Amino acid sequence: MAKKAMEVVKCLDVERYMGRWYEIASFPSRFQPKSGADTRATYTLNPDGTVHVLNETFSDGKRGFIEGSAYKVDPNSDEAKLKVKFYVPPFLPIIPVTGDYWVLHIDDDYQYALVGQPTRKYLWILSRQTRLDEEIYNQLLEKAKEEGYDVSKLQKTAQSETPPESESAPKDTKGVWWIKSILGK
Repeated sequence: MAKKAMEVVKCLDVERYMGRWYEIASFPSRFQPKSGADTRATYTLNPDGTVHVLNETFSDGKRGFIEGSAYKVDPNSDEAKLKVKFYVPPFLPIIPVTGDYWVLHIDDDYQYALVGQPTRKYLWILSRQTRLDEEIYNQLLEKAKEEGYDVSKLQKTAQSETPPESESAPKDTKGVWWIKSILGK
């Protein structure tokens, strides 16, 4: 049975979307460590209209991160379909990796969002806070189901009451988290 076309947010206010988002839950992926906690993304609007992306996760007390950029797939469309581009490995960024980033739902106050992509292999529930009300979480699960996602694969992300500061955490300067994630550890 063919899956219906995915509905995405229309007229996303990119400036309001900027800032820090905490990962409340996601589908496991090979590019994030299994033991990652306090995972978050910080988006900053660049002067050229693209978005600077900083993805961070903390594993074994160390901060792993990768930086990239995002841009609209079709600048003339009102749909929230973006592409993200990272260069890997993070410790020697030479290989570009591009992926889809589709905003499937966002609340009116831009406090929580559901993000996916057309193959339905990846899904994220994001929030401006480290915790999300269970009723809202369940509403986002229902929205994901409506878009054809198997939400049984969704895993909640451990978040501290007080998230670590990027500057104070020791960095994984060798990219060990990235190598482990590629190996499925």
